[in-house]
Amino acid sequence: MSKKQVPLDHNYTEDSIQSLDWKQHIRLRPGMYIGKLGDGSSRDDGIYVLLKEVIDNCIDEYVMGYGKSIEIEVREGKVRVRDYGRGIPLGKVVECVSKINTGGKYDSQAFQKSVGLNGVGTKAVNALSSFFRVQSVRQGKTTWAEFERGELSQTKNELPTNLADGTEVTFYPDDTIFQEYEFRMDYIETMVRNYTYLNVGLKLVLNGQVFSSQNGLLDLLQANISDEALYPVIHLKGKDIEVAFTHTTAYGEDYYSFVNGQHTTQGGTHLAAFREAIVKTAREFYGKDFDPSDVRTSIMAAVSVRIQEPVFESQTKTKLGSQNVYPGGPSLRNWINEFVSQQLDNYLHKHPETAEAWKKKILQSERERKDIAGIKKLANERAKKANLHNKKLRDCRVHMADQKNPQRLDTTLFITEGDSASGSITIARDVNTQAVFSLKGKPLNCFGLTKKIVYENEEFNLMQNALDIEDSIESLRYNRIVIATDADVDGMHIRLLLLTFFLQFFPDLVRNGHVFILQTPLFRVRNKKETIYCYSEAEKQSAMQKLGVRPEVTRFKGLGEISPDEFKNFIGRKMRLDPVTLTGETSLHTLLDYYMGKNTPDRQEFIIRNLRIEEELEPLPVEEESSAASLLAEV
Repeated sequence: MSKKQVPLDHNYTEDSIQSLDWKQHIRLRPGMYIGKLGDGSSRDDGIYVLLKEVIDNCIDEYVMGYGKSIEIEVREGKVRVRDYGRGIPLGKVVECVSKINTGGKYDSQAFQKSVGLNGVGTKAVNALSSFFRVQSVRQGKTTWAEFERGELSQTKNELPTNLADGTEVTFYPDDTIFQEYEFRMDYIETMVRNYTYLNVGLKLVLNGQVFSSQNGLLDLLQANISDEALYPVIHLKGKDIEVAFTHTTAYGEDYYSFVNGQHTTQGGTHLAAFREAIVKTAREFYGKDFDPSDVRTSIMAAVSVRIQEPVFESQTKTKLGSQNVYPGGPSLRNWINEFVSQQLDNYLHKHPETAEAWKKKILQSERERKDIAGIKKLANERAKKANLHNKKLRDCRVHMADQKNPQRLDTTLFITEGDSASGSITIARDVNTQAVFSLKGKPLNCFGLTKKIVYENEEFNLMQNALDIEDSIESLRYNRIVIATDADVDGMHIRLLLLTFFLQFFPDLVRNGHVFILQTPLFRVRNKKETIYCYSEAEKQSAMQKLGVRPEVTRFKGLGEISPDEFKNFIGRKMRLDPVTLTGETSLHTLLDYYMGKNTPDRQEFIIRNLRIEEELEPLPVEEESSAASLLAEV
């Protein structure tokens, strides 16, 4: 047989061809329907997509003019969502949640500008839940059905009832698919708030707390501004389009974009058109050919559009691909450009003080950009050489830019310090999706410094290059940036310095949910039959009781003490991550000044009182506590 010939596989027969029903396919390939699975530590984990799919149906009812309130309960893994819309037609309740390509949204007259057009949403929730119940109430009658992992278990049809019209869905995410998951209420609260900003007058009740908005995207920006706004928020509204923006003292560009109420976290054609329109209008109004980066630096903006039959680049609807306002209709890009150009130009003429403040910011950004241009070029050349020779970055094979690869959402860069720790993670990691960046000692405290320091400081410059965020976080190479430091005072010091770097120069990485803290076990408790890794003193005590008489207890003082074989358990599917979150409730500058500015007795006292190790370890001796306070006081 020649080398080019391929032997026939006689085991490939008609029996090899399988036809999966709807629920089997969803359960076999959940990523196609809800993106990544996750454990709830990331905003885009699957359990939040399940919740969003159910709420989206309720929102569509409100948009069509039915039902002014929605009740949401999330407690101990159980989710209940109740709207007061028209209710699912009683004879189609089971089909609407268990038959793919079945729903009312194919009728464009019934749902003109809906998000859920593929007839998949609640079917995916049903298939991926260990228990799923749907109940519809219409004009004094109700039908309900219960399912277990997509299999219908029981149903009752058209029973008399005194309940108000609407639909109620209850489900438990399947713990065999979403292993050790946990809902984070701050993520859900953000989701709920966004729904209210996009649907003025709608009342959402989350676990008894009422959310509503009267000013739409204006309220959204005011709730999320964490730095000083340089001028009052510009708020423009038109038919099916609403935009709001201002400039702050922060670096980067921070956007919130929505299509038909869907939070498009990865933007798309509508956001690209808005960013283009902002630059075009500024150039025409001020009569100067400004660089686009100078116009948009430090912008904080929100844009929401409603279009017919939107086309998204994936089932999770995080990036808009539509080119037209409706199929065969006008260009989406031109529509947004015309609206922004006309409305913003009018606004700037009517508010000269705002126009002057914006121009001042543009010119300041221009001066800073030119000031660091030469340093930036030399620093980038130095970074390329350093990456080749110092091997600070152990890269992975898949990156965020690879839009067609579903593994892109699992890409992670671990930032750690020391050869032993980085060596253990490097050996234990998944080379396809996990990269490692090794720090050399403690990074510089960059609070109060300009972005010039990013290029002058080798560690920061190399880190920026590794992440590929020099010009924009849109080119970010990894979905998760995980700070992995020892669970001691030095490790916490490094963690604070890294967080200061990201919050000072790239706060949008934090706002968009890309930055995490790695939890690593503090103790290993084992006997001859079983090994238990513990992340707290309480877990250690529980493990010791479980394993019985005199188990062996090991305290891990640093990441370098954990062998690569053990590390695989802590950075794999069951990796524990603490997300770093940022809201507009506290000024970012005030926050950093408190923790990283000049030394104050108040901060020393706060640090001593709130060191996490106080809960994780036995109490520190007095001399060690004093030393810890002195060290962190130098931050």
